[in-house]
Amino acid sequence: MCGVFVMKSFFVTGIDTGVGKTVFTAALANLMRQSGIDVGVMKPFATGMTRNHTIQSEDVELLVKYSGSVDNQNLINPYFFSIPTSPFMAAKKLGKTIDVDVVLSIFEKLQSKHNVMLVEGIGGIMTPIMRDYFVADLIKDLNLETILVSGTKMGSVNHALLTINVCKKYGIKIVGFVLSETDADGYSLDDLESNLTSLSGIDVLCKFPNSQNPVEDASKILKQNNILSRL
Repeated sequence: MCGVFVMKSFFVTGIDTGVGKTVFTAALANLMRQSGIDVGVMKPFATGMTRNHTIQSEDVELLVKYSGSVDNQNLINPYFFSIPTSPFMAAKKLGKTIDVDVVLSIFEKLQSKHNVMLVEGIGGIMTPIMRDYFVADLIKDLNLETILVSGTKMGSVNHALLTINVCKKYGIKIVGFVLSETDADGYSLDDLESNLTSLSGIDVLCKFPNSQNPVEDASKILKQNNILSRL
């Protein structure tokens, strides 16, 4: 799966915030790069504290590092807000304006440069980007299939099923689940997989146990699970 082969592009979203979207996206980009695939990455919206003068978001920093991207940071991450909240609330508090057409235009530009694009969302499927415009709307406008990342805290099954219902409402195709161990006191990865596949009929693509080297270990797990042939 290299050379002139062109894969589909994907949007990585989560059932909630803090479930491992960035680790998975970075790990998948890393594996693609190692497999000779020209992969581009994009995180249209990021919030949080400024990291340094060149990369403002820790998430973006990881995506750039593991994808090997040399694209301009303003293309990879068009909107960064130094307030850890939704883009809608951050823009409102900071007096900023969000133009989704800018995001769509940048995506098209990056997509034309790379064989495959991995776009990471922010928060969950209904995180507000603007008034009456949510992450689900962005996925729909980008015309991408989505990979759902779930953590293991109690309540994850409920959040996952709600996310699936939103995807159905918007006509968004779900490729599969990625499960990330985020709470030692929550579900086991195996129990969560059993619950989600039984209740939703959606396949679990891979499971990531807690790790001290999350991206590197996740890349190994993705390779072991032959993820590239399953997308």
